[in-house]
Amino acid sequence: MRLLNGTLIYSACVFVAASGVATAEPLNFRLLDPPIGLNAQEPGLFATGDGRLLLSWTEPSIDGFAVKMATLSDAEWGNAHSVTQSDKIFVNWADFPSIAAFADGTFAVQWLQESDQRSYNYDVNIALSKDDGFTWSKPLTPHQDGTQSQHGFVSMLPITDTTLLSVWLDGRAYGKDILDRTDESLPDAMQLRTTEIRSDGVLVKDTLLDEQTCTCCQTSATATADGTVLIAYRDKTDADIRDIAVVRKVDGAWLPSNIVYPDGWEISGCPVNGPAIDAMGQTAVVAWFTGANDVSAVKVAFSRDNGANFDAPKRIDFGEAVGRVDVMMLTESSALVTWVEWQKDDEVIFACKLDLGAPCEDPQIVAVNSGDGSVNFPRMARTPEGIYIAWTQPAAEANFDPNAESTISLAFAPL
Repeated sequence: MRLLNGTLIYSACVFVAASGVATAEPLNFRLLDPPIGLNAQEPGLFATGDGRLLLSWTEPSIDGFAVKMATLSDAEWGNAHSVTQSDKIFVNWADFPSIAAFADGTFAVQWLQESDQRSYNYDVNIALSKDDGFTWSKPLTPHQDGTQSQHGFVSMLPITDTTLLSVWLDGRAYGKDILDRTDESLPDAMQLRTTEIRSDGVLVKDTLLDEQTCTCCQTSATATADGTVLIAYRDKTDADIRDIAVVRKVDGAWLPSNIVYPDGWEISGCPVNGPAIDAMGQTAVVAWFTGANDVSAVKVAFSRDNGANFDAPKRIDFGEAVGRVDVMMLTESSALVTWVEWQKDDEVIFACKLDLGAPCEDPQIVAVNSGDGSVNFPRMARTPEGIYIAWTQPAAEANFDPNAESTISLAFAPL
């Protein structure tokens, strides 16, 4: 193991599984050195079809904050490129920029921009680059309501060579009187909405997917081999039940959403803890956090039919789960899940490989944060070379030095 800014990097399994036996092939993580600046935070990862890794993040700038990106290709980092910088960028530990790439090579980066001086009024901005991040287009706004309200928790999913799906939580009806709403049929709630963006910058219709969702949990999107689009998010009922739902687009039509599993988590406020979804072939997998029945838990469920139905979930945490999950398919019958959990006074990033229908038998520690602050929301991506996990690394010296700097840790494990 290695120590970096208060974080231990592990390459061995944890002997806390029921069997007490470590896996024969643990993921052997090593730290990389991306071209980030001082106090970089909130990384996003995306693996392109040609095997490159894209990294996005925010860091302070002269003008407030900058959204930046860099590319890892053939084990070499390119220079960091600034996508935008402004004192109007909305910087938040849970609602942060991300990056994606169209199959035609166009890059897309999304961030949140304040729309007025009132708290939590901000818009989704998406910029495109045709030259590997050297220059960027004028920002596009996928929502077309024109209201001063919250728009965030964005997912971006390439669905054709020249089309990308943007998904977000939309506050155009939240907290507003009926006369102030853009659509009087909608309830006073956050909505799940989507717009398709073409790589030439053309926007397709802003579409309502769910008229009542949890207010501030991350969304996640994927597609199966037959082109079925799956979006996972935290739903909300009038009775404040906030379980995980999936909405699907099949043969060009959006279908009503389904609850993945009825945890029955009743909570009056948003837990700020969204699900993650991925797919390969006809198999899909969802990971999520729940606090139902006052028990904090991380669960994983597989679907064998393009997300139409999900098996009963498996619980994979050890009893002190924080959540903040991510998930990726490794094969059509196995997945890798990461989550955050307390172990005594330390904040631990765990990873576990799960086979379809099997429990998490050999969990592995990726990193242990013993410093001040939090790793927030670790993100994963996979290239042909292996698996990457990135997270915000708080400064170990923060308790003693108010000027201590946070950074981004990026770990790689070959497959």
